[in-house]
Amino acid sequence: MSGLPKNAIITITGGTGSFGSTMVKKLIKQDIAEIRIFSRDESKQDILRNELKDSRVKFFLGDSRNLDSVENVIKGSDYVFHAAALKQVPSCEFFPMEAAATNISGSDNVIKAGYKYGVKGIVCLSTDKAVYPINAMGITKALMEKVAQSYARNNSASETKVSITRYGNVMMSRGSVIPLFINQISKGEKITVTDPKMTRFMMSLNDSVDLVTYAFTNGQSGDLFVKKAPGCSVEILIEALFEILKKKVEIQKIGIRHGEKIAEALLGSEERFRAQETQDYFKVPVDARNLDYQIYFDRGQELPVHNEPYTSSNTEQLSLQEAIDLISILPEFLAYRNQLL
Repeated sequence: MSGLPKNAIITITGGTGSFGSTMVKKLIKQDIAEIRIFSRDESKQDILRNELKDSRVKFFLGDSRNLDSVENVIKGSDYVFHAAALKQVPSCEFFPMEAAATNISGSDNVIKAGYKYGVKGIVCLSTDKAVYPINAMGITKALMEKVAQSYARNNSASETKVSITRYGNVMMSRGSVIPLFINQISKGEKITVTDPKMTRFMMSLNDSVDLVTYAFTNGQSGDLFVKKAPGCSVEILIEALFEILKKKVEIQKIGIRHGEKIAEALLGSEERFRAQETQDYFKVPVDARNLDYQIYFDRGQELPVHNEPYTSSNTEQLSLQEAIDLISILPEFLAYRNQLL
């Protein structure tokens, strides 16, 4: 991971999750002084500790909802990657205040502590579900983004830089659909499908780490980053797994679950209009206008007549063979398949 000083101390909140464990495995290959893993799951911490066996990795038990435990890990840190969150859409629908407590208040604690103790950079991980949100998880993540941007806007002279990354479906991450489908196929069970025409962005765990790295090295405080990614329908995804696993099972359509969309968006049309685009990324600068609203009665901003959001349906779509090629080489896929088959 380029751009980090050799003696940096880095904190990863939610560090035992899919993103966090992938990030730390990349960081230990660098000349990093210390990596702090912050999470509330002592069992996962023990598993990761025994897997890594690296004295530079320190484990901190705590909860982002508890400011004292957050300050304990962030004090002395140079950089923070904030991945701690409640991410399961149906669970957040049934317990929205739990989602708010972790995703909004917990994030506020992390950013507040970062500013208090002079952290150089904070990258907050968000989701496509924060764009035009229709579920509690997406709404709380959208508010997390607003909290981060408010710190950037209100502390423009601070040396602490906070930025945001959004990404879509991360293939083979914990709780995602590909491990579920593999498990059902390997057992000969019916595959339960919400809607075969539903599309999702397809990103690897390495892609998500690359996005965070890019945000860290290229962002100004308050910037939001999106990595371009192909889309894939559930129908194509299932056919690809049938081909890879050399086994077919019956498909059962169960209908859309609580808070799901047919397609996800990584940028709203209003954001895409303002975005700075490169070959692989979008960057949306923070809206730094102040609270003097009177000027907007006299002078506004023209918007294009046609400006689409960036969605999993209008991005480049994977063909069946492209989906097979993409999934079959994922290290996480190979490891998971070997456990089951």
